[in-house]
Amino acid sequence: MASPMYTETPLAPINTPRFKTGKTDPFTIEASHMALSHNSFIRGFNSIYQQAPRIQSPVDRKDFVGYCIAWVNCVYQHHHYEETEFFPAIEKAVGRKGLMDGAVNQHAAFHDGLERFKSYLQEKGPDFLSKELIQIMDSFSEPLYNHLKEEPQIIADLSQYNTPETPIDILAIAAEAGKKQVNISFLFNLLPVFFLNMESVEFENGLWHTSFPPVNKPVRWLMTKGAPMWQHRLWRFTSCTADVIQEVGLGR
Repeated sequence: MASPMYTETPLAPINTPRFKTGKTDPFTIEASHMALSHNSFIRGFNSIYQQAPRIQSPVDRKDFVGYCIAWVNCVYQHHHYEETEFFPAIEKAVGRKGLMDGAVNQHAAFHDGLERFKSYLQEKGPDFLSKELIQIMDSFSEPLYNHLKEEPQIIADLSQYNTPETPIDILAIAAEAGKKQVNISFLFNLLPVFFLNMESVEFENGLWHTSFPPVNKPVRWLMTKGAPMWQHRLWRFTSCTADVIQEVGLGR
């Protein structure tokens, strides 16, 4: 039997602000980077949702649970980066404490659902029931998706605070905050689920294929091919190949 085809369901990827508006200012670019990151979470969600009913063998189910937990931990890490580094740095640059509270509140709206998802898998392991897992995913998919769609525009709208008197280098703020999140555990346990769900060859006509993430070729190889060699059995459930091309079959 042929491997099941991955489809962009139940959550549709979002277009980047740059693609939608044609703007190339730093705020639009950073908002677009966020949209690309959010699409990775969307494709990860979809890959779990579609494969959960299809995984049969005990070994595959064990690996699949590891993949699912890596996905939810990656979402947690992204929120940690935003709430502890990125958002505070934005508020400091703008001079308005609490400016990013709306985005933080959106995180809270689906946090309990993510926690139920993770706890269920940790408790059941390979004995999970796909129907129960999907019911949990359905319970938080709407607030999750609303957040993933809306947050990039929040970043783009920060341009209103950028003035000659108070210039805001949003790209530098994001880069500096991001550096603080990278460590060995992140590289081998979370990075693969992030980058191997980030299709960039066909998405928006390949607009971002060579520009995001903004790293050189050796680092890109490490991110998409080197690091995934560790725990490689987990990453076979991602939606993309190591060349970030959408995979024709899941669970390869």
